[in-house]
Amino acid sequence: MTIQITSKIVGYEVVSAEAAAAAKAAEQAAQLPAEPDYEEMHEKVKRPEHLVGSTYKIKTPTSEHAYYVTINDIVLNQGTEYEQRRPFEIFINSKNMEHYQWIAALTLIVSAVFRKGGDCTFLVEELQSVFDPKGGYLMRGGRWMPSLVAEIGDVLERHLKHIGMIDSEPDAYQQAYLDEKRAEYEKLSTPAQTASDCDDSTSAYPAGAQQCGRCHVKAAIQMDGCLTCLACGESKCG
Repeated sequence: MTIQITSKIVGYEVVSAEAAAAAKAAEQAAQLPAEPDYEEMHEKVKRPEHLVGSTYKIKTPTSEHAYYVTINDIVLNQGTEYEQRRPFEIFINSKNMEHYQWIAALTLIVSAVFRKGGDCTFLVEELQSVFDPKGGYLMRGGRWMPSLVAEIGDVLERHLKHIGMIDSEPDAYQQAYLDEKRAEYEKLSTPAQTASDCDDSTSAYPAGAQQCGRCHVKAAIQMDGCLTCLACGESKCG
């Protein structure tokens, strides 16, 4: 490339290869778009005076009194394209004082995990895997719940689905596969049972379905030598 000099040369400087590379890198960095200025959830985020919350009722057959689970959310980057709603704290109240100590401890620990930031969805599986040594109970609709802690985990899962941290529905491919399996099973077996007196499930599953070890719904059917759950998609075939 030829450069025409139209003015008098009054000085000069020898530029090293390293300096030229550094200058070029600085020029390219200046042309890059600025990083988005948005806030992520972390333990130093201060609690605002107002939080958005949801309260869920848990009524077990093992207790005369209900439990009320309140989960408050903080809205980060409100009014921007990066706006997101994240859980900030959890409270559990009941007239039943039998489990007061461990419930108070559980709410403190779970709230601390919320405020720590990062992915807190692992709490759902951890809580749902807790079994009561005295035995679980059947919820309305025929779903088996292994413990009160597991039902608290179930409430947390519903809430995280509500705010978009967990996908509420299986993907289209998985749903099509489950629908196909269900149709094949119903052709080979008795008609599907109806879901009566059910407040947490509007779907009817085949009468011969077994209880799923993952979601505890009687929706697992034996097809092609493989046990597959029509509710959550859990399959022994992997």
